Amino acid sequence: MLKVAVLVSGGGTNLQAIIDAIDNKVITDTEIVAVISNNKNAFALERAKKVGIAAEVVSPKDYADRAQFNEALLAKLQETGADLIVLAGYLVVIPEIVIDAYPNKIVNIHPSLIPAFCGTGYYGLKVHEAALARGVKVVGATVHFVDKGTDTGPIIMQKAVEVQNGDTPKALQQRVMEQAEWKLLPAVIDKIAHGKVHVEDGIAVVED
Repeated sequence: MLKVAVLVSGGGTNLQAIIDAIDNKVITDTEIVAVISNNKNAFALERAKKVGIAAEVVSPKDYADRAQFNEALLAKLQETGADLIVLAGYLVVIPEIVIDAYPNKIVNIHPSLIPAFCGTGYYGLKVHEAALARGVKVVGATVHFVDKGTDTGPIIMQKAVEVQNGDTPKALQQRVMEQAEWKLLPAVIDKIAHGKVHVEDGIAVVED
């Protein structure tokens, strides 16, 4: 049984997609053991509590410095017993001590086809604003392992979404979530749960 800790900062739509996928057996042999947020007001915490998942707040604001926060986050993750950490709209840079403790065991969902529109400053609606400003015709989402760079870890899976005439950033964001993110992230988690993802020479290999 794969034990998953989900890190969130906001509404938790991707968290809900994971919860629903476990309920619907799209993801099997997996349980969410904890939801952790840096934001005490994140609606994602309510989503977790509603279905009986332990929901906790670990915020940099509650510690004297970032080093103390880093240690506290690592301790909380280790306490959960999680095998896999899933970043689902988590807007805090993952500390190096956490990355070192969970090599190729942290995944992130990013709302673009990496390497397009990724890296520092590209998150949330900003990604879709940039894509529309550039005039691209295809966007999408990427699930990747987390390393010490920003959106630079091995790509696990991607899913494309067509840009439509008249798209606004919000409309595009919603369609990318519905058509790509909410399908892609559960698919990756299920493959990891069944040992079908591994990394060779810095490249993620995904089995059918």
